[in-house]
Amino acid sequence: MNDRQIVISEPNARVLRSLLRTRNGATHDQEHLDDLRGELERALVLDPSELSPSVVTMHAAVRVRDLESGRRQELTLVSPHEADVSAGRISVLAPLGTALLGYRLGDVVERVMPGGLRRLLIEAVSQPPATDGVAAEATPSAASVH
Repeated sequence: MNDRQIVISEPNARVLRSLLRTRNGATHDQEHLDDLRGELERALVLDPSELSPSVVTMHAAVRVRDLESGRRQELTLVSPHEADVSAGRISVLAPLGTALLGYRLGDVVERVMPGGLRRLLIEAVSQPPATDGVAAEATPSAASVH
């Protein structure tokens, strides 16, 4: 786990804490639950209006590049019941999902995952559509890196 502080929205924190409560005592996901719990404990929780669109949140679409292989992936961070790896929807409980949560455009995320240490550069973040139908997208030219 990285010691760098992450930021998440208050609604995301609420959903994730609820997820932790409902899965309390689960044996097969315990390591992933512990990782998520640790991330939440160190997170700065903000009102959604204070959160930069460049932050990886639940339902945000993210493009990452593996700094070793150069391989790019397009992912959307979702709750476990919405996950579908073949569609690029990754659970927040998956090692990669937990690793990305709360990081920002331009950050390098380092995490030991199945297969070893991975270093991933967050190249783009696109927030889910707002209620008015306009999606906020963060790209190097559209959002500042914090």
